[in-house]
Amino acid sequence: MLGYMLLFILIALVAGYFGFFALAGTAALIAKVLFVLALIFIVARGVMDAVRGRAPL
Repeated sequence: MLGYMLLFILIALVAGYFGFFALAGTAALIAKVLFVLALIFIVARGVMDAVRGRAPL
């Protein structure tokens, strides 16, 4: 998921450089959503590991 986020950030940067601002905005929005989802999954995984008594990595 973080790999896709980096891909969409790259697409946004390239599209913005070449003047495709609508595409750049859309790609940046998708990257932000993927970043937030990845953070939610990471936090949820940490909470679930803490509840189960596993040591953090």
